[in-house]
Amino acid sequence: MDRTNLATALTDLLFTPGLDLHEAADRHFAPDYRQRTNGQWDDRDGFLAHIAHLRTVVAEGSIEVHDELYDGSHYADRHTIQVTKKDGSAVRTEVYLFGDFAPDGRFRRVEEVTCMLEGADADRNLGSAR
Repeated sequence: MDRTNLATALTDLLFTPGLDLHEAADRHFAPDYRQRTNGQWDDRDGFLAHIAHLRTVVAEGSIEVHDELYDGSHYADRHTIQVTKKDGSAVRTEVYLFGDFAPDGRFRRVEEVTCMLEGADADRNLGSAR
């Protein structure tokens, strides 16, 4: 089974501005996708609203995956995401993530906890900002 991974998904969603948001989401996230970030649940529409907002704020960035595990339909990773915002400021966040895949290899559920390593206090909610 071909399965997505978080680095590829985030690169398409955030760092490939010419790629349509919904096309990027369809590549990596099932129609019934749900995500919990720091305790707050969003359905797929809420998640896409978050990504649409980030696309207006983020100029560029990168993802470094430190640990990544697949076990059947389960997925876990620890990664650091570095973004440069359009105002020139930088934000670096470490993320601990657990998820499940749909049978077609796209994410069906992700639960994550974020820890900002660098950035302004106002950026602490960047992981769920809209």
